[in-house]
Amino acid sequence: MDPIVATMVSVMAAATPLLLAATGELVAEKAGVLNLGVEGMMLVGAVSGFAVTLTTGSAALGILAAASAGALLALLFGLLTLGLMANQVATGLALTIFGIGVSSLMGAGFVGTPVERLPRLAIPGLSDLPVLGPLLFG
Repeated sequence: MDPIVATMVSVMAAATPLLLAATGELVAEKAGVLNLGVEGMMLVGAVSGFAVTLTTGSAALGILAAASAGALLALLFGLLTLGLMANQVATGLALTIFGIGVSSLMGAGFVGTPVERLPRLAIPGLSDLPVLGPLLFG
C-alpha cells in the first residue's frame, strides 16, 4: 500500500470515534443542551468494552457493554441537568473528570494486555478500487 494511502487510512480510523462523538454533541447542542461530559462517556465506554471483550472473548458483548456504559453516563447527565436542573457546564465537567478517574481505575489492570482485533470487512468490488478502496472500504 502506498505510504500516503496508508497514512490516510490511519487518519480515517483514528478520526472516526471523534467524528461520531462530535456528531452526537452537535445534535445535543441543537437541542439546547451543552454536554461537556462526552469525553468521560467515551472513556468509560471504551474501557468497559475492552474489559468485557477481554474477559468474555466476545467482541459483540464488548460493543454492547461499551454502548451501555456510555448510555448510562448520558442518562446520568440527562437526569442531573434536565431532571434536577443542575448546571450543564458544571455537571458536564464533573462527568468528564469522573469518567477519566473511573476509566483509569478500571483500566489499570488491563494495561499492556492485547486483545484480538475485529476482522476487516472487505466489500467485494469496492475494496479493490484504487486509493478509495483501502481508504473507505477495507
